Amino acid sequence: MEQPNASLAIQILPTVAADKVIPVVDAVIAYIKSTGLNYMVGPFETTIEGDFDKLSDIAKECQLIAIREGASQVACYMKMFYNPTDGVWSIEKKVKKHHD
Repeated sequence: MEQPNASLAIQILPTVAADKVIPVVDAVIAYIKSTGLNYMVGPFETTIEGDFDKLSDIAKECQLIAIREGASQVACYMKMFYNPTDGVWSIEKKVKKHHD
């Protein structure tokens, strides 16, 4: 596998009834898992690493999934780092020392 050239942290906040938020977010996370990319679910956002264009497409699809799952609207907070020359540090390299 090629070294990823981008990493994306994404938080999806769907506008749905309070008891529907988790199922909508779970559907988004299931989609992220299905991409086969390396990812880590956190308490506020999910971090994914991969190709810049692919991550851009994933960010769009996450929002569309929230709408298809019943959200009337969705707020999406994203942070993306892109390094086309040297790639990005892996999720594990960034956080491993804090989880040992």
